[in-house]
Parts: sequence; structure tokens; C-alpha cells
Amino acid sequence: MTQSELNRAVAKSTGETIAEIKHLGFGLADPDQVSFDPEPDDGNYVDWDATQAERHEENSRRPCHERAFA
Repeated sequence: MTQSELNRAVAKSTGETIAEIKHLGFGLADPDQVSFDPEPDDGNYVDWDATQAERHEENSRRPCHERAFA
């Protein structure tokens, strides 16, 4: 998978623009590199599982007739 393919896949999955994904700097993890830490120690990362769960919870509380976006 190329970096461009990865950026497009992440953008499609998250709903972000490709430019935003490039800015965030996603990369492929090498499973053979055991010292790789995908989450920086400074807390400057996004937990996509938590973000998706929050979005799902917000959408499930919205009445059916209410628009998701203004």
C-alpha cells in the first residue's frame, strides 16, 4: 500500500479530507518492528475507536427528523 492509498483509505473511513489526513501524518506500522509505538507519549493522537463511538452515540440520540449537519 502506498502512502497515497493509505491517505485515501483513512480519509474515506473517517470522513476527513485527504489534505487533513496528510497533515495528521498517518503511516503504516511494521509488525516486525517491535519497538514501534503507534501512539506518541505526548498525547497528541486521535483514538479513532473512541471518536467513532462518540459520533455513533451522538447520532443515535438525534430524532429521526433532525438533520445530522447544518
